[in-house]
Amino acid sequence: REQPVRSKALPPKNLLYLHRKVVIFGTMDLADVTAASHNATKLERISAHSHIKGLGLTDSLEPLPEGQGMVGQLEARKAVGIFRRMLSMGNVGGRSILLAGPPSTGKTAIALGLAQELGGSDLPFMQLSGSEVFSLEMSKTEALLQAVRKSIAVKIVEEVEVICGEVVEIQVDTLVDKKTGRLTLCTTEMETIYDLGQKMIAQLSSLQVSAGDVLQIDKGSGKITKLGRSFSRSRDYDAMGSSTKMVQTPEGELQTRKSITHSISLHEIDVINSRQQGFMALFAGDTGEIKTEVRQQIDAKVSEWKEEGRATIVPGVLFIDEVHMLDMECFAYLNRALEADLAPAVMVLATNRGLSKIRGTRYTSPHGIPLDLLDRCMIIPTKPYTEDELRAILRVRCIEEEVDIDDDALELLTRIATETSLRYAIHMIITSSLVAEKRKAKQVELVDIKRVYQLFVDVKRSTQFLLEYQDEFMFHQVDTNKSASSYTIPASGANQTATQPEKKEDNKTKDKTMQEQTETETKDENMHDG
Repeated sequence: REQPVRSKALPPKNLLYLHRKVVIFGTMDLADVTAASHNATKLERISAHSHIKGLGLTDSLEPLPEGQGMVGQLEARKAVGIFRRMLSMGNVGGRSILLAGPPSTGKTAIALGLAQELGGSDLPFMQLSGSEVFSLEMSKTEALLQAVRKSIAVKIVEEVEVICGEVVEIQVDTLVDKKTGRLTLCTTEMETIYDLGQKMIAQLSSLQVSAGDVLQIDKGSGKITKLGRSFSRSRDYDAMGSSTKMVQTPEGELQTRKSITHSISLHEIDVINSRQQGFMALFAGDTGEIKTEVRQQIDAKVSEWKEEGRATIVPGVLFIDEVHMLDMECFAYLNRALEADLAPAVMVLATNRGLSKIRGTRYTSPHGIPLDLLDRCMIIPTKPYTEDELRAILRVRCIEEEVDIDDDALELLTRIATETSLRYAIHMIITSSLVAEKRKAKQVELVDIKRVYQLFVDVKRSTQFLLEYQDEFMFHQVDTNKSASSYTIPASGANQTATQPEKKEDNKTKDKTMQEQTETETKDENMHDG
């Protein structure tokens, strides 16, 4: 502070965006792009997989019976954990995993567990449903291409000049037509006075900056960041509150050069440079189809920055649920995407189909996926849960939904999950808690589970109801003379047996008709001879 006072005016903010063209073809500040696109408020709510916090593995990749919300599927979780370790080491590129198993066996939970594991790292994770490709207002391959480019991030490193110091004094003078002011900043070694413009004064006012705050000012954009409160003002802790962040007073020079790393996906760069108002399209979601020429120029520029050491490409994870809903055109594109230079590190596919037809074709294939794509996948099977695992999952869901349930009610709920489905039993948790709350009980008991079981039917009981009262519905196609058991889904042998009498009746009708035609022709010939 014994250094002589120096005065320096900060550049106006409106000139900074023209000076700093960080985005490849645009003039938007990259820091504003990443902050606006990633700093979204998280929606806290209870969903179907909100209890999943990770894969539930130890440091040696051994799966826990119950851990981080995951229950069962030990082999599948360990296999995905191995891929997670390879991802963190950067040894995987252009690989694909297929999670195949019956419904309600935890395929989506495993994929979301992988996403939670990657949440603490810089690897991007993109989730897409197979049927979503056909509902977007763009071509199928364009939707898949955008999903692939969302799963690939670009880290851009730049050096910027910043002014970092503790606020000593803020002086604002109000004139007739404008405001002017002076800002005094200091470090442990020096102190400097800066002139302020109207926009800088407005930022300081919105941040509620006062003496003792530690600020960081970007000279390129004029953006002011409030880092916290100086420890020299810690005596005012009681007046500030516990939420105030305390930081050390900066050392050395006020003006320094700082390396900042911005992480942005290739799709965000495509949208920003595809139109004049591309930055606003990120919020509206109406990106539309992007020209191939724009992507080629962006890829060339990113490759150039990679060779210069200014950017790093970070391939991520693309998760496609219900992959059997895609058609041959989409599968052909996925084959090419896995072998491209800019490909995701891992493409995770999930399906619950067995031997089924490929969509839009007459060909039958395992899991409804062409053989050439299956050959590129490492298949991880998921098995049905045991009764103990179902009980553990229902207990975890009760804790997640903050429902207190007794042991007898949990046993009944486990039995319902075994006989019907796991999803149906999970849906009964919150409804039974509402029933218990209505009778002013603090714990869910057997009577609440039974009441909900009577109010809400499962798929089997719903099907039986339709078979009994089909003639009372509109446009019913059930023959009232036949019994309800004749409309159940038969086995392959029963189906053949059931169709044989119909064929016999058809043959008898055909024989009778041919016999009548023969008799008529004989009579006509006799009359002609006479």
